[in-house]
Amino acid sequence: MALTFAAFVPYIRSILVGATRPHVFSWVVWGTNTCIAFYATLSAQGGAGAWAVGFSGAITLLVAALAYAKRADITITRTDWLFLIAGLAALPLWFMASDPLWAIVIVTAIELLGFGPTARKSWHRPYSEPMGFLGILILRNALVIAALERYSTATLLFPAAMAVACLALVVMMAWRRQPITMKATQTKPCRETA
Repeated sequence: MALTFAAFVPYIRSILVGATRPHVFSWVVWGTNTCIAFYATLSAQGGAGAWAVGFSGAITLLVAALAYAKRADITITRTDWLFLIAGLAALPLWFMASDPLWAIVIVTAIELLGFGPTARKSWHRPYSEPMGFLGILILRNALVIAALERYSTATLLFPAAMAVACLALVVMMAWRRQPITMKATQTKPCRETA
């Protein structure tokens, strides 16, 4: 929970000053689903590991509200709408799933759909999200796994999938940043020395 707090305080500050521009659709899907994952993990006897997920869900909903209030990323494509609709349309499936495992599978799939708008945005603007923030989330999810009182697919799937998704986003952004940096330095005029 301390890592979640340490990751989100600077992230929220960077949103407020306009340095980070989160995609509101991703954060709505993530916030809603993280809260659902909290309840499902708790019902699967996840113990202390579940509380970190619940805390993260509350902060994620705060980021969604800030993204909307600041209109941080107003470029919304049809694909973004499809990810949002697919993510939210699958929510009733969670309520119908009486088994915590199926609830976690559904919530994890929805959460991964939430990465769609952010991945698209970050592909085109790889500096719009801080990689350090995502690195802390990877570590946080590893610690959530370590804090679980009971290991099962129902308790492991969500934090493991989130760690892998954050890692994939970091790798993609790092790869995309390299050509942009090289391209920017290649287009700068060279000064000749006299």
